[in-house]
Amino acid sequence: MSDNYDLVVIGGGSGGVRAARMAATYGAKVAIIEEYRYGGTCVIRGCVPKKLFVYASRFPQIFESGASFGFDVKAEFNWQTLLNNKDKEIARLEGLYKSNLQRFDVETIEDRGLIEGPNKVRLVNADKILDTKRILIATGAEPFKPNVKGAEFGITSNEALDLKTLPKSILIEGGGYIAVEFTSIFLGLGVKTSLAYRRDMVLRTFDDDIRSDLEEQLRHRGLDLHYQASITKLEKTDDGVLVSFSNGEQAEFGAVMFATGRTPNVKGLGLGKAGISLNGRGAIDVDDYGQTMCPSIYAVGDVTGRVQLTPVAIREGAAFVETVYNDNPTKVDYSLIPTAVFTEPEIGTIGMSEADAASDHKDIDVYVARFRPMKNTLGKKTEKMLFKLITQINGGRVLGVHILGEGAGEMIQLVAIPMMMGATKADFDKAIAVHPTAAEELVTFKTPNYTYKNGVKVE
Repeated sequence: MSDNYDLVVIGGGSGGVRAARMAATYGAKVAIIEEYRYGGTCVIRGCVPKKLFVYASRFPQIFESGASFGFDVKAEFNWQTLLNNKDKEIARLEGLYKSNLQRFDVETIEDRGLIEGPNKVRLVNADKILDTKRILIATGAEPFKPNVKGAEFGITSNEALDLKTLPKSILIEGGGYIAVEFTSIFLGLGVKTSLAYRRDMVLRTFDDDIRSDLEEQLRHRGLDLHYQASITKLEKTDDGVLVSFSNGEQAEFGAVMFATGRTPNVKGLGLGKAGISLNGRGAIDVDDYGQTMCPSIYAVGDVTGRVQLTPVAIREGAAFVETVYNDNPTKVDYSLIPTAVFTEPEIGTIGMSEADAASDHKDIDVYVARFRPMKNTLGKKTEKMLFKLITQINGGRVLGVHILGEGAGEMIQLVAIPMMMGATKADFDKAIAVHPTAAEELVTFKTPNYTYKNGVKVE
């Protein structure tokens, strides 16, 4: 192990790994420090294991639909098998992360790194100081637990991915991505699932049609919703956890999960020794290029509190390297970020909601289609897909696309390309439809369902 580096990265998640590897390709001498496992939240306790659980949770519906296509399926679910196979895949991916770093001559250090000054990082376990020209903080975020009595009896998404046994019932508190995704997972795996949220509808920043249609389908699958309610107290019982709600009600559940947001991992990093400040959300303040108040120290990913998505962290890590090591000042464009929510049904969305587009652009056209996908037409499933296209009037620029249904995440990734190029409704109309597909709805909308004139809806 050397004592002098061009760059020391603290945090071996997606953003830090991308930056470390890219910096090395430009000739920098790089070390990356990770105290737990390489891969970060996404690979170890986030996107990857969660998506594997999402796949598992969808099989009961697939088997149920099989009868309509002539298949008589009898299946049993084994939770431990899923856990074991998930762990094997995570171990494989972690190994790839480390081997790729080493292949690019990045030194991987398994330790806890603390900032000792603008150009010094201390390895806690090794009790050693590393000197470096620059430091990149990429320590991510962690699940937040509200300060309520008995909070220790609740779990977070971290523990939910490693439960020894599935509970018979679970209450999830929250209304964001993580809350609704785990709601769908537990529902699909046969757990009696309830959700508590302090507002009146989940997914607060999403388009209202997406929100309401998702809620309707989750209720149809058996979700018990507690709106305008939050947890005030948890008490351990013989059979689970007794929950007291802000509305005065009480109920017992086999398990309780907090999905109430994530907080930047900044505790004990030694930020004060380099004069680095935090913003009102407890995240590290950075400029458009990821630079902190200390010129030699940068930060990317969830620890900055900007957009808590893995692909954004990766893009920020790459932009940092282009700026600092390739003399190519690069800012990340946050204006159009496609995103998927892996609920059942799935959500894919990019651009403005109807409300935001009407407020910002005043004159818009709105196209909406709801229909049963072909896959459901042979059986008794009544769930519908939703496609929503929001554009400037008279075939103008596409402002927002919102999809609810199977494959929505895959579709929205492809939609993001023409939208980033400034595509118009007229451009979409030029595309020939692929039939029979659900996605053809995006290019076959003829007339808007309604418009907005000067921000006012006109049927």
